[in-house]
Amino acid sequence: MSGPESEVVQFDNVGLRYGTDREILSNVSFTLFPGRFYFLTGASGAGKTSLLKLLYLSQRPSRGAIRMFGTDVITLSRDKLPAYRRRMGVVFQDFRLVDHLSAFDNVALPLRVSGVREADLAGPVNDMLEWVGLGQRADARPATLSGGEQQRVAIARAVIGRPDMLVADEPTGNVDPDMALKLIRLFEALNRLGTTVVVATHDVQLIRKVPDSLIMRLDKGQLSDPTGALRYPPRRIEAGK
Repeated sequence: MSGPESEVVQFDNVGLRYGTDREILSNVSFTLFPGRFYFLTGASGAGKTSLLKLLYLSQRPSRGAIRMFGTDVITLSRDKLPAYRRRMGVVFQDFRLVDHLSAFDNVALPLRVSGVREADLAGPVNDMLEWVGLGQRADARPATLSGGEQQRVAIARAVIGRPDMLVADEPTGNVDPDMALKLIRLFEALNRLGTTVVVATHDVQLIRKVPDSLIMRLDKGQLSDPTGALRYPPRRIEAGK
């Protein structure tokens, strides 16, 4: 889990543009602290997915500085990026499941990459599939699953390794309200174990289900801080409580 770093992520005046177009993100500065639960909100086109791409290191900014787990990741060589990505769980909006693998094997991927023995996989993977309501679909390939089922497999894969940071792009968009609440409770449980959670969502009702969460709001590429805790750690963290 998170090491001794006082911040998980720090953005300083980050800007992002694609090609010669105008900036998608402009002068974005914030700090994410260990063990907190953040929601990223904003209208469609505000730049949420672009910000998440910077967070999970699939995109480099056009300008500014990004530190992650105590390291400047802008100047980090590409061969060192995978080690940082392995500290994160990511729920993509388009799921990105491996088509030729079963639901079980998709969920098991992070554990296999991290070196967990085959003999030790079945218990945690099957437990996670049961939690997301897919215990009977372990052998199913993604093409035979509904959109909501694929989303639940993607979430199970993202959280099974208890990552230092979870980044989720609209993770409840294809499931019913009951399953959405169950999944957000799963994120909360992971958060209580120390994982920093960042969830991009349009769902105001979902945000209200996590009263201790902090909110980042994007509007036309500009970040605002409604809960006032992105640049400085909340009091309970400063006090070591």
